[in-house]
Amino acid sequence: MIIAMWSGPRNLSTAMMRSFGARTDCSAMDEPFYAAYLKATGLEHPMRDEIIQAGETDSASVVQQCIQPPKLPKTLVYQKHMTHHMLDAFDISWVGEVTNIFLIREPKKVLASYSAKTELLSSEDIGFRKQRELFDLATKKQGKAPAVVDANDIRANPKKVLKVLCDKVGLEFSEEMLQWEKGKKPEDGIWANHWYDAVWNSTGFAPPEKEKPFDLPPHLKAIESEVIDDYRFMQQFCIKG
Repeated sequence: MIIAMWSGPRNLSTAMMRSFGARTDCSAMDEPFYAAYLKATGLEHPMRDEIIQAGETDSASVVQQCIQPPKLPKTLVYQKHMTHHMLDAFDISWVGEVTNIFLIREPKKVLASYSAKTELLSSEDIGFRKQRELFDLATKKQGKAPAVVDANDIRANPKKVLKVLCDKVGLEFSEEMLQWEKGKKPEDGIWANHWYDAVWNSTGFAPPEKEKPFDLPPHLKAIESEVIDDYRFMQQFCIKG
């Protein structure tokens, strides 16, 4: 099985990669389109030059990597994808060849977390619209809606929600998915030095965030208003533990 997990940034995506990567039957891929995205856009991201140098910058070559079956003895490949990396010029037709899962999180929380790490310029930086486009394409190609899971639900009850998620995609749940060792992993992208400090110090899913009222600054509120309908659309399909 090849699982493509489609997420925006700051959305539990790395912890989910840890969860699946902890399975003895699974190998993991970390944001394989990142270098191609940076090369094509010219955007200045943290560690831009190192990412481009270390990664594959030809998107067609990345697609071929993504549709390769697992290498035995592994029987499962888990791919962590950022939806905003999938530029209009990149081929996305291959989503019909893999098992797709969509990971969502409330836009307000995404914006607050992401803006603390790097500058946000537009709604495209957090990928909500592209996530919905990918969801619609996968649904059309495979004749049914893919699995959608909310990061908050996973943190509230990891075992229960992951069991339901595995069942939905036809995968046997493993207790291995609930715990991992601290530190770097071989699959971590070179950008992990900037982004993964919390995950490197974790051994499992963190409990739900304590809800504290907060307001976004005006420029982030404007972005939230652009993407909230896409988030609510995806919520309709969210699995429940």
